[in-house]
Amino acid sequence: MTDRVLVVNADDYGLTEATSRAILRAHREGVVTSTSVLALGSGFARTAAWLADAPGLGLGAHLAAVGEDPPLLSAREIPTLVDAQGRLRMSWKQFLPLVAARRIDLDDVRREFAAQMELLHEDGRRFDHVDTHQNLHLWPGVRDIAMDLAAERGIRCIRVTRSAERGPVGQVVRRLAVRLERRCTASGWAFPAASTGLDEAGALTTDGMAAAIGRLGATGAPTAELATHPGEAGDPDIHRYAWGYVWADELEALCAPATRAAVAAAGFRLGTFADVAARAGVGA
Repeated sequence: MTDRVLVVNADDYGLTEATSRAILRAHREGVVTSTSVLALGSGFARTAAWLADAPGLGLGAHLAAVGEDPPLLSAREIPTLVDAQGRLRMSWKQFLPLVAARRIDLDDVRREFAAQMELLHEDGRRFDHVDTHQNLHLWPGVRDIAMDLAAERGIRCIRVTRSAERGPVGQVVRRLAVRLERRCTASGWAFPAASTGLDEAGALTTDGMAAAIGRLGATGAPTAELATHPGEAGDPDIHRYAWGYVWADELEALCAPATRAAVAAAGFRLGTFADVAARAGVGA
């Protein structure tokens, strides 16, 4: 058996009830080995207990400081993290310029992330990695907070988000990814050596998913992550998230025999972030 590990991570567990159900189906019937759990998701409270029935599914803390759902803490507790109506900024496009201009107090981010970590770890749930909604942890200040809080929980494995896009956003992502890798190496953290899913976010049909896995295989990397976003057709709660994702198509792609064949053809075995950490000799 090959020793190269591919983590197929489904983001946004808890976003809606149907999203959580789709992720569990993609784990049981398909190639999903890991999921990033969103404590702020509208479906988290109803579906968190379902994770106990999937003991082989790796769990990541998907910390959020932006998005459609309300924060756990009040506006009084995190005043710079919310707008006049007490809502988080919708996107990194609004959030990061405010951080750069020092108009968001990173202590507010720390307090909100800590509250989310506390909720995620209720009922003895164990997590093997940390990442963030809309990949905010690429930004150094947010990165350090996420890593500090994760390390307090014994987590020392993180997503490194990468991009092959030639435009300015892709260039910035690549620079920040290199800085994150260096921080991890200096701090004894593990991370997948290759990854994809940002450029293709929400658009991985069966052919596209096989191609993405093939590209990861061609890197020769010993460990890799494919980030995905499965969901159910007709989800009554998904209209709140106007991201343009082909949720149901990704679910079917993750369950397709062709996708499992693509994993084998690329020279990978399926695994979790815990496997990535173990391969790197890092306790997770």
